[in-house]
Amino acid sequence: MSDLAEPQLNATPLIDVLLVLLVMLIFTLPVATHSVRMNLPREPGGKPPPAINLEIFYRGEIYWNGEHVDSIEQLTPKLLAVAHTDTLVKVSAERRAPYERVAQVLAAAQRSHVEKLTILPVADF
Repeated sequence: MSDLAEPQLNATPLIDVLLVLLVMLIFTLPVATHSVRMNLPREPGGKPPPAINLEIFYRGEIYWNGEHVDSIEQLTPKLLAVAHTDTLVKVSAERRAPYERVAQVLAAAQRSHVEKLTILPVADF
């Protein structure tokens, strides 16, 4: 006979880890199945609303449908004119455009109560 002891597997720590994982799964499962309600159009789309292209370039220059706008003060009346209409304002900024200028344009649109505004992905003009 051999004097060596038989190795034994202690399963208690493995069961503890399994129970912790099971509890974590139970806590995270309701969060993962949370639904988001969205108001999507139910009718087939018709003619798209008119759109304004508002572009911001590298040096902070602003263009309203291709027309140069010198300052935020000159931009505000244009935004006020389209504030409560169906007109969509599409804001696009060049990749190297100053963040401050983009923030000023968005703040002016917010102050003017523009209801339909979209920010287009960064463009390389």
